[in-house]
Amino acid sequence: QVDVAAMVQLFGYVDVTDSGFIVAILSIAFNPLFWNVVARWEHKTRALSQVFGSPHAACYCLGAVILLLNCVRSHCFTEAMKSQPKLEGWDWHWTYYSGLAISAVGTLFVVSSFFALGFTGTFLGDYFGILMEEKVTSFPFSILDNPMYWGSTAIYLGWSLMHASPAGLLLTAVVAISYTIAVLYEG
Repeated sequence: QVDVAAMVQLFGYVDVTDSGFIVAILSIAFNPLFWNVVARWEHKTRALSQVFGSPHAACYCLGAVILLLNCVRSHCFTEAMKSQPKLEGWDWHWTYYSGLAISAVGTLFVVSSFFALGFTGTFLGDYFGILMEEKVTSFPFSILDNPMYWGSTAIYLGWSLMHASPAGLLLTAVVAISYTIAVLYEG
């Protein structure tokens, strides 16, 4: 038997029909779908490489678009959290600092992944024919598969705890589900 009382209580704080909440869900789901579709299209057609004159220029442009979309996603996530009620029992220093620590670990995974992979490794360079000499196995890849995805998820989880936001926790679950699907699709 699963005790769903906590989940029922959590959903009692979240208005899933709020337009900002819906926009946040759509932006969370859109991002990995977008970059996977565009990258596979580029791999099959080389259309972006032709338009931009080189695979590197095309990859850098796609990377810039992905970064912009991530900023939009984070903004929508934050606005959805702010428009929904806080969980009063979590609005304590220990929750805030726990969230801060989780976000810091997530940031460590994201930043160290970026440094290990470089820009083109991070932003789907392999779909543009920009291949690394060998698979990256150093930190954080030595301790976690897909550390950028799970680091990003941890950042959102920490952000939600810092704001004592049930809506943020639910949106973090959507982030985790979206990345899980992306990992299956990319694999």
